[in-house]
Amino acid sequence: MKELALKYGCNPNQKPSRIFMADGELPIEVLNGKPGYINFLDAFNSWQLVKELKAATGLPAAASFKHVSPAGAAVGLPLSDTLKKIYFVDDCELSPMANAYARARGADRMSSYGDFIALSDTCDIQTAKLINREVSDGVIAPDYTPEALEVLKNKRKGTYCVIKMDPNYEPAELETKMVYGVTFEQGHNNVVIDKSLFTEFPTKSKTLSEAAQRDLIIALITLKYTQSNSVCYVKDGQAIGIGAGQQSRIHCTRLAGNKADIWWLRQHPKVMSLPFKEGIRRADRDNTIDVYISEDEHDDVLRDGAWQQFFTEQPAVLTKEEKRAWLDQMSGVALGSDAFFPFGDNIERAHKSGVEFIAQPGGSVRDDHVIDTCDKYGMTMAFTHVRLFHH
Repeated sequence: MKELALKYGCNPNQKPSRIFMADGELPIEVLNGKPGYINFLDAFNSWQLVKELKAATGLPAAASFKHVSPAGAAVGLPLSDTLKKIYFVDDCELSPMANAYARARGADRMSSYGDFIALSDTCDIQTAKLINREVSDGVIAPDYTPEALEVLKNKRKGTYCVIKMDPNYEPAELETKMVYGVTFEQGHNNVVIDKSLFTEFPTKSKTLSEAAQRDLIIALITLKYTQSNSVCYVKDGQAIGIGAGQQSRIHCTRLAGNKADIWWLRQHPKVMSLPFKEGIRRADRDNTIDVYISEDEHDDVLRDGAWQQFFTEQPAVLTKEEKRAWLDQMSGVALGSDAFFPFGDNIERAHKSGVEFIAQPGGSVRDDHVIDTCDKYGMTMAFTHVRLFHH
């Protein structure tokens, strides 16, 4: 098949719409549903991400995409009991592929709501059962077991989008796109992200464990397919905070850091013991937890009585002091940036979220300030000399 007609483009008024190959056949097969224009943008970007994560780490990988940027990305490491609980999978059997998906989906559940999923390996029944429980638009994977495909075909009253990707497909060396009637052409971004990037350490600390290298690789590969400017925080094999599409580097760092903080605060004993009523939908639970953690809205929710529709009793307040004390326990976080840090304020913000390892291109006129700030906190920073802008 060389061409697939779509209902419309980014918006309903943008017709006609299609995907097609100038040469050769499309590398996909639609097994169920009718994926749209944005679905395919998410599918092809997320597939590249998980394919590269699998190649770099040797582990199954998954990504959760929204509006052409990842909300989460992870490899299939086993989950702790705490993570199983906050990801709502403590009642499930988890294969390595399911672990990767649970991590990718669970890191930023607010942003992952209604996502498009990418899996590096065959979708098995354990992963399909997890996908079936969540609000999602579709999935792309190299294959599906018959049992998994049956589950997914019944999702969303039979309309769920299931795409099978040819794992051997390689794109052309030159890629084009048209903007306002003008055609742009560039070479495909074939830069390989692996441990060879971590050889130049301008900081006093030059310690980089195998786990830290793995997490920095995950951060940089994630950034390669995130709308720029972007910054990514990673811990224990999964992205825990992604700041995408910001005009300022510090805003990327703050946005991603705030998401990382929420991920960590969700593991606070007071959050994990919130007295939810039986039968509360996952989305409502996620929203309520987010508000409960939020400094600006938390007190209003408790004071105004909005808690009554979700909780069996008024929950105990999680104070600012308790939050800070808990966040101070977060450590071993890796951070990647798709371009250089212009000032040390980014490092100051990263430190507040437990960052100890950094990979960035380097090349700012204020590299000295950035390095000094890293040294202030004993961080290890690698200059990769590789920029990862994606637009």
